[in-house]
Amino acid sequence: MPDTDIAVIGAGVVGLAVAARLAEDGRGLVLLERHPRHGTETSSRNSQVVHAGIYYPAGSLKARLCVEGRRRIWDLCRDHDIPHRKTGKLVTATREEELPALDRVEQAARGNGVPVERLGAAEARALEPAIRTVGALWSPESGVVDAHALMDHFLQRTLAAGATFQPRTEVVAIEPSPGGYRLSVRGPAGAESVTAASVGNAAGLEADTVAALAGIDPDAAGYRLHWCKGSYFSASSRCARLVSRLVYPVPAPESLGVHVVIDTGGRLRFGPDAEYLATRAGDYRVDPAKRAAFGAAARRLLPDVADDELEPDIAGIRPKLQGRGEPFRDFVIAEETARGLPGFIDLVGIESPGLTASPAIADEVARLVR
Repeated sequence: MPDTDIAVIGAGVVGLAVAARLAEDGRGLVLLERHPRHGTETSSRNSQVVHAGIYYPAGSLKARLCVEGRRRIWDLCRDHDIPHRKTGKLVTATREEELPALDRVEQAARGNGVPVERLGAAEARALEPAIRTVGALWSPESGVVDAHALMDHFLQRTLAAGATFQPRTEVVAIEPSPGGYRLSVRGPAGAESVTAASVGNAAGLEADTVAALAGIDPDAAGYRLHWCKGSYFSASSRCARLVSRLVYPVPAPESLGVHVVIDTGGRLRFGPDAEYLATRAGDYRVDPAKRAAFGAAARRLLPDVADDELEPDIAGIRPKLQGRGEPFRDFVIAEETARGLPGFIDLVGIESPGLTASPAIADEVARLVR
């Protein structure tokens, strides 16, 4: 008999949401995390935005799970006093040439069943007088959440349901064993192993590596990840008084663009940019030399921002399935039965809107677990 019903690899927001959902189903569960604590990579180095679901192709997992996850996130925040601000979001066209792209965003939002309102320039400035706009899309269901508090909530639920959390524990090998899988791990006590009937690979930046440990060729499967660094600059308190809502540009093909984010404490940041990395090694330093570029991006949205009001802040790295210039790639959430690995569930390429979608992703995984 395996030691546990399921082992979840990775304690970012998605792994934590999955662990909470499955543990509360009464399953024996072990949550493995290589870092000293949960949520220290992508999940804690982002905009902390709760997305409404306006950007993603209709019928995609990103669209469906974002819409459902957003509803669930707001319910969790209300019911469990998780710090949040349902600010709403303006997607603003700053030049006439951007209006057709704004039309496409509106069509995508309506196709996904997301409530939005098209605004003229005067209507948009009535909401946010300081922004640059020739027309905008208003999304009232968007906002921000304290990602750390959300992850703490999921971990507390996981532990309360009787699951085991093992930080500082890196999975180094995975092989089939009677009734499931044997995971060889390296932790504080040295080399150990745990057997599980099912495995959930929620390893984020290392999801393709973990899939390879189980014998899946990431290139052949289309699971090879690209690492896209996003830096943020924080703004002065004066700038923070310029806006009270999220403000986004019309999205570029590879990212949503540098946007205006006000966190749950009222602090304003601009970001992220998009810098594809050549290696997997994470460099989370923010280059001060980017200040001028961030100033220009900030003034595209808020003309009254000076470069010297910006300071380097955080950076995060996103696990993208699409490389630079490549078309849209959806989340991978799949039981690998066809590859001879029943009960092995891969979650690969879980970037934005992964935080928003996390409760819905957990439900998706629960439907796959045997």
